[in-house]
Amino acid sequence: MAVDPIQERNQDATVYCGGLDEKVSEALLWELFLQAGPVVNVHMPKDRITLSHQGYGFVEFMSEEDADYAMKVMNMIKLYGKPIRVNKAAAHQKNLDIGANIFIGNLDPEVDEKLLYDTFSAFGMILQTPKIMRDPETGNSKGFAFVNFASFDASDASIEAMNGQYLCNRAISVSYAFKKDSKGERHGSAAERLLAAQNPIAQADRPHQLFADAPNAGVAAPPPMVPNTYSTFANAAATMAQGGMMPMMMPGMFFPGYPPMGHHGPPGQMPPPPPGAGPMPMFQPPPPPPGAFIPPPPPVQ
Repeated sequence: MAVDPIQERNQDATVYCGGLDEKVSEALLWELFLQAGPVVNVHMPKDRITLSHQGYGFVEFMSEEDADYAMKVMNMIKLYGKPIRVNKAAAHQKNLDIGANIFIGNLDPEVDEKLLYDTFSAFGMILQTPKIMRDPETGNSKGFAFVNFASFDASDASIEAMNGQYLCNRAISVSYAFKKDSKGERHGSAAERLLAAQNPIAQADRPHQLFADAPNAGVAAPPPMVPNTYSTFANAAATMAQGGMMPMMMPGMFFPGYPPMGHHGPPGQMPPPPPGAGPMPMFQPPPPPPGAFIPPPPPVQ
């Protein structure tokens, strides 16, 4: 008796891949996701009559860590010009539309699906690929899009934070989308929120807060930079003199009140000292400490 391959699949190590172009094959999907980790199995459900896939597939990895890494690096990349959606297969089965759908208007033509996903996923889980409305003939953006969140907390936060913000040099408008086949009624009603509170994936939704400019908790700040002054140069030169080395003026070192070396003035000319500055101090290395080794002078030829 044949065993269903879906039941044998390790769901925790399997990712769902949606939004696939009709030209994508299982072999291509295998080669693509092999860049993220060892692939065990690739399955693309096909129509029994036309034998063509239905726009999605499942990729099973050897470990759950490989599946998590694949979601991070492969989600929203374009395959044959279409952004693909990659998430956990188990989570995909629970992704129910709860109505936390927002409308984004006044989009710049350069905004694509990946930019929208990277921007709005900071507020919570996005269930589907952001849908940018495009002209069917030219493929150009019509200037507005829709994003479907997994919780109303995420959609509320995105509207509050992003409405009126600039995205690609345009101030975008963010609000709840109108319901289909309704007379001007928008999403976000009290009835939708009551039903969404019972959805387990909405309860587990957390915003992505790993931003590059966030301070690292528990990590001490680096010490402040100390400018190159005469005293620091003198200390470095004294250390070099103790080791028998000739101190040198390095670019970027300067004396107090005088311009740094390596200036970009006319050739052969030094800029005049600033008003009120005394004569340029001559560097005199301090005498070596008692008992220090002093190398003999080189022999005269």
